[in-house]
Amino acid sequence: MYLEHFGLEEPPFRLSPDPHFLFLSKHHARAKAYLESTVVLEDGFVIITGEVGSGKTTLIKCFMEALGQDVIYAHIAQTLITPVQFLQGVLADFGFKPFKMRKAELLDTLNHFLIEQYAAGKKVLLIVDEAQNLSRHVLEEIRLLSGIETTKDKVLRIILAGQPELNEILDSENMRQLVQRARLRFHLGPMSETESRDYVTHRLKLAGAGDRQIFEDESLPAIFRYSGGIPRLVNTLCDTAMLCAFAEERQNVTLQDVNAAVEELGLVEYASATNSFAIMARPLEEEDGPDSNVATLLIVDDETGQETLYNLHRGRVIIGRTSDNDIQLNSKFISRHHAQIISTNKKSYVEDLNSTNGIFMGSRQIKRRVLEDGDQITMGKHRLTYCEGREEE
Repeated sequence: MYLEHFGLEEPPFRLSPDPHFLFLSKHHARAKAYLESTVVLEDGFVIITGEVGSGKTTLIKCFMEALGQDVIYAHIAQTLITPVQFLQGVLADFGFKPFKMRKAELLDTLNHFLIEQYAAGKKVLLIVDEAQNLSRHVLEEIRLLSGIETTKDKVLRIILAGQPELNEILDSENMRQLVQRARLRFHLGPMSETESRDYVTHRLKLAGAGDRQIFEDESLPAIFRYSGGIPRLVNTLCDTAMLCAFAEERQNVTLQDVNAAVEELGLVEYASATNSFAIMARPLEEEDGPDSNVATLLIVDDETGQETLYNLHRGRVIIGRTSDNDIQLNSKFISRHHAQIISTNKKSYVEDLNSTNGIFMGSRQIKRRVLEDGDQITMGKHRLTYCEGREEE
């Protein structure tokens, strides 16, 4: 839409993983080296984690494109599957038609295939993306596969990639044997402010901008502030800012355009949504006076039936699964930082923080909404009822 206006040959900030646009920050370069080590090491088993949108899939695609002819690999990205479906998927990627095989046949076929490829001088690699969704039983199958060996060497190299939840799963007591098989574990962190600036320049240059500076200098710190150096968020914000500049017929993207994009996307500063927060919500206590809060929030856990009533004060309240949130909802359906409620003297609104399962009002998924008295929000298995507590003016 704006390509001709800015003199570009292709969209610079597409969300789909494109190895052509790969930018190697310090963290991404290390992760890439660890992926490559699985081919070099005969017992290569690497676990890579990173936030949603941190670039794991792009790295994996770049890595797969660079593999030599002596490497045969299976890439599994659909991970909400049973152990049998997992084994079938692996064999199907290796060229078999395994969908009528029983589990014993699947294991026997895979075992013979691995030994045959080893004898032929081939390296066999299993890559599992979105591994945080794997069940404990599938992870156990992976552990057993990692143990297939000849008298001298392992015959299967393994890469597990997933969101930070994967680390929580692997750190549990019953995953010790699997983790002990892993040679390397690495968490892919966000880009620094300098790297984020270079990332924007890198993608624009590859898209046809050459040495032209499309984003004004003063706009770039704001991009980092609202994206936190997460590549997917940088892409979303930059793409929207370019649309805003195009709509205003500007040849450069200004801070004003970035701020307009932030408002349109409903973004908050990334640090506010992810770091530890000052407590702004607490369980309602008897000594709380009627004027001490602007609203209350009744939270019902539909799985346990437990009800908790919270005061909402002016400011920001973060809701999520981990203990660094203002309100912790301990459920697998809740993201680490799932949503926030921001309250002022006049209104409160709820906003999704790019959660996996979203937030709903009735059957409609919402991104951001001003709350009214009696509104009921659903997050996973939890129902949150908002009750207005402000005095009428």
